[in-house]
Amino acid sequence: MIRAVLIGALLIGAVPALAANRQVNIVNATDSTMVRFYASNAGRDEWEEDVLGDNVLKPGQSVRIDVDDGSGACLFDFRADFDDGDKLTRTRINVCEISTYRYTAD
Repeated sequence: MIRAVLIGALLIGAVPALAANRQVNIVNATDSTMVRFYASNAGRDEWEEDVLGDNVLKPGQSVRIDVDDGSGACLFDFRADFDDGDKLTRTRINVCEISTYRYTAD
């Protein structure tokens, strides 16, 4: 009986992560234009496709993206490439807990 309750509690605890909103506003708070943006499950070795496609994100602009890859994961790595050649990588961003992520030069 204790085992069944423990399993039930674990499953209930997992539901919010599975049902979590994974839409995130990406804000370019740098002085450079963001020309590519990647968001990949933190468990993957390779980057997913460029989310911006043919678009760019100028300084001060933002874009709302859905980083849900169908895996139920909440931890994602972000990489932004800029027109000045900088590539800023941020790891293990919990997209189930945030709604906005600001890219700064720091």
